[in-house]
Amino acid sequence: MTEEGLAGLLDGTLDAIWLVDPKSLRITAVNPAAATLVGMAAEALVGMPAIALAVTPEDMFFWEDVAAGLAHGIHSNALLRGGDGDAIAVERKVSRIWLSPDIPCYLVALRDLRAEKAAEDTLEHRVSELSATLESTGDGILVTDLQGQVRNFNRRFTELWSLPGDAQQPPARDQLPGYLQTQVLDLDAYLAAEGLLLADETLERVDVLRLRNGKTLERRSVPQRSRHRVRGRVFSFRDITAQVLSENQLRLAAKVFESSPEAVFITNAAFEVVQANPRCTALAGHLPGRLLGTSAKQFFHDPARPQLFTHIELALLANGFWAGEVWRTRDDGAVAVEVSWVALHDVQGQMTHTVGFFKDMTERLEAQRRIEKLAYRDVLTGLPNRLLLGQRVEFALRLAERGGGHFAILFIDLDRFKNINDSLGHAFGDRVLMEVADRILHCMRDVDTLSRMGGDEFVVFLQDADAMGAEVAARRILEALNQPFLVDAMNFSLSCSIGVAMYPADGRTLDDLIKCADTAMYRVKERGRGNFRFYQPQMNVDLLSRMKLDHAMRRAMESGLYRLHYQPQVALDDGRLLGAEALVRWTDPELGMVSPATFIPLAEESGFIITIGSWVMQEAVRQAAVWQRAGRPLVVSVNVSALQFQQPDFVERVAACIADAELTPALLELELTESILVQDANEALARLHALAGLGVSLAIDDFGTGYSSLAYLKKFPISKLKIDRTFVMGLPEDESDRAIVGATVAMARALKLSVVAEGVETQAQCDYLRELQCASFQGFLCSPGLPAAEFEALAARLLPPPLPGALGF
Repeated sequence: MTEEGLAGLLDGTLDAIWLVDPKSLRITAVNPAAATLVGMAAEALVGMPAIALAVTPEDMFFWEDVAAGLAHGIHSNALLRGGDGDAIAVERKVSRIWLSPDIPCYLVALRDLRAEKAAEDTLEHRVSELSATLESTGDGILVTDLQGQVRNFNRRFTELWSLPGDAQQPPARDQLPGYLQTQVLDLDAYLAAEGLLLADETLERVDVLRLRNGKTLERRSVPQRSRHRVRGRVFSFRDITAQVLSENQLRLAAKVFESSPEAVFITNAAFEVVQANPRCTALAGHLPGRLLGTSAKQFFHDPARPQLFTHIELALLANGFWAGEVWRTRDDGAVAVEVSWVALHDVQGQMTHTVGFFKDMTERLEAQRRIEKLAYRDVLTGLPNRLLLGQRVEFALRLAERGGGHFAILFIDLDRFKNINDSLGHAFGDRVLMEVADRILHCMRDVDTLSRMGGDEFVVFLQDADAMGAEVAARRILEALNQPFLVDAMNFSLSCSIGVAMYPADGRTLDDLIKCADTAMYRVKERGRGNFRFYQPQMNVDLLSRMKLDHAMRRAMESGLYRLHYQPQVALDDGRLLGAEALVRWTDPELGMVSPATFIPLAEESGFIITIGSWVMQEAVRQAAVWQRAGRPLVVSVNVSALQFQQPDFVERVAACIADAELTPALLELELTESILVQDANEALARLHALAGLGVSLAIDDFGTGYSSLAYLKKFPISKLKIDRTFVMGLPEDESDRAIVGATVAMARALKLSVVAEGVETQAQCDYLRELQCASFQGFLCSPGLPAAEFEALAARLLPPPLPGALGF
């Protein structure tokens, strides 16, 4: 083909074309498109070295290789230098062609890529913008096709769903829908929503998903459209965990507000009520809704503070808080309430609202009154207790110290009140105590105080009373309690013993005064009860003496200072020794010989008689067993106190003593007082029969001095009566003593009981008793109580010779 024909062909093509000479590598021909591409005239291009328009090293190396005959073609994207020096992006293809069989030529075809490159840059920019938008949004984005296959998602989506790090890789993307299903808590609801979206590609939907990682997501789904067609679906996920929590908290707060047992109201800055809970409405005495808009300034009042709300308002403005106890006026009366009021401020510090809380104090005040009553009042009678009495006396003491005043303390103890409790029960006794308290109160002035100390003990505080006033009050109380009682249709009588102590003569503290009054009261008890007595200092001396004696008495048991003496009981007809009474004796290193008449009553009062009685029993049984083994068996009598007899294990102890000493039970005789038999006849009867069952003989000691009754002599297994020495002393001259002793001996003989006369000191007494056919006697006429060794010597003269083989006394 000729160059002219080729030039015509080149002019008809749209792409830029060069022809390059293979030897000189210069452009030999260009078409108009080539000139337009580089922005140069065609004439300027013809003759230019092809390498002059090359920009990239690749083009330069190529033309050098062509010159060296090493390359003949190339096809790639390249840069071309334009007429203005700017690089032009082109697709370049160089091919060797033959114009004739012997004339080669290089054809350079160039396609302008600038518009395509600009479009790509624009697209890349838009994609970059879109990606940045997706990554910068606070929502998670997921894009799927219409079949639900994942096409794209952003980083926020991976964070919300806690996706693994390789989730962007193609294999993981395919598994993403299944992974999402494993992360929702309500899978059924999730799959149901997915089904609806797949069924309707135009559906827009909003769901709330709760994930296993603890998040709550709001999912919004919209169709993705392109060219008016739905191409896929876009899901946006928003973390609403905090919002849901906040809403839940708000709902909870609203429920708490509505259900609060405290009244709650909210006001604006002008103290107008804008909201109130039901409890507030109820306490305020309004119908629901009627409270809104009213002024909270009129809610509360306090008679002691007429300007109450002014004080509240100033406190709210200055401190943001006020609290106090005030009154809430209602149509049905005033109610005591406890109020807390706080102010709410905006960012500028201006008060915008206030919130008030108040609650009814009625129950609390009532509980407080009950607590105070329990703390300061006796539960049974409602009288002041020791604590309240102490406060009132303390106040009186301060006044008396300054003004030289005086007052009296009366200690009252009911006589034999235990008998009422034991026989009629504690409930009956409580009603008696309430009646007693009421009677004593009517004997007192309004300024005086009656206090119950516990049990059947009361203390009266006589304000500004002298000795005369105290005596008048004591007599009035005695007279009131001496009047017959009628409780539960039962008539009975009661008395009391009263001790009186005066301030300041007998003490300067309540404790000292009560102690002195108590001491005086016990002196009344000792002298017959049913009276009153003023405290005297000598009483304390006696009390200390009794305390010292009590201590020495107990120490004597530990030191083994007690001894038994034995007084013989002798037959009146022939002078035979019939038995011996064991008598306890105590000689103290400091106190000397202590009379039983002194320490036995104290032991009975303190309860130590049980210990002494147990020792006497064991020692007497031991000695009787010694005499039995010596061939001189002798009945030994042991005195039993009421307290000792009442011990639950008394019978068992007696049986154990006999068994341990290996004594024949008939050689032990127990002497009981009449008071033991009448205290609880049924229990005493059972216990006496148990003792009789052991083989022990039983005697009534001091017969005729107590509550003598023929009934118990008939019922009880008694074998002997002992006539008290008080009836023997006047014999034979005293007519009354003769009648009593004669009747006792005759009755005993009729009942087949033996009789022992105690305290026989003269021969005339002995002769008279023998005439009455009294069986036996004991007393100084024969012998006083003797130690065991001396008694054995006396017994050797009175008893017959010992049995063969026996040792004797």
